[in-house]
Amino acid sequence: MNEIWDWAYTWEILPILARASLVTIQATILGFILAATLGLVFAILRMSQSPWISLPVAGFVEFIRSTPLLIQIFFIFFVFPEFGIVLSALTAGILALGLHYGTYCSEVYRAGLANIPRGQWEASTALNLSGYHTFKDVIIPQAIPPVVPALGNYLVALFKETPLLSAIAVLELMQTAKILGSETFRYTEPITLVGIFFLVFSLVTAALLRQVEGWLKRRGGG
Repeated sequence: MNEIWDWAYTWEILPILARASLVTIQATILGFILAATLGLVFAILRMSQSPWISLPVAGFVEFIRSTPLLIQIFFIFFVFPEFGIVLSALTAGILALGLHYGTYCSEVYRAGLANIPRGQWEASTALNLSGYHTFKDVIIPQAIPPVVPALGNYLVALFKETPLLSAIAVLELMQTAKILGSETFRYTEPITLVGIFFLVFSLVTAALLRQVEGWLKRRGGG
């Protein structure tokens, strides 16, 4: 049994993996903030009455959604420097995650915006509200709460994609585990601990999202 699992080695590498997990969490949180923001921008632009705005944005969203995230990570990190845009590995990874999942979030936002009754838009026009205040004060507060669960699913999915950042040498959790394994030829402990961390984070995130969803429902009911 000791040959399969070494508890002494486990306690030795646990602090190292804990520090690496901070990079994973940072990439997840910043990537999702970017995704949530870009997604809303994309959704609003696709609703533009001008085809010169809506069609290019729609084409861009579909292009990003239809290409692998790993290729996008490579492109931002290795190709952008050819155009004078040099980013650190972590920044490039966060940008790729945010951009990729921003296109998925945009579809979620679009569904929420499409469910707003037309009378809400007409009432805003009758009150002579600007487009900015219509979205900010009337439409978005009604459109966002129903789509929170779907956005939460993408948060968890984005978190699970962070190991792809190891392809550009970001020392996140999985990359650190692989390095530890290559140094000692013991992969069982580090890979298992990584799996447990991802499971715990996903479960905690799901529980928090249920709390947020419940709070929004109570707030809407009040």
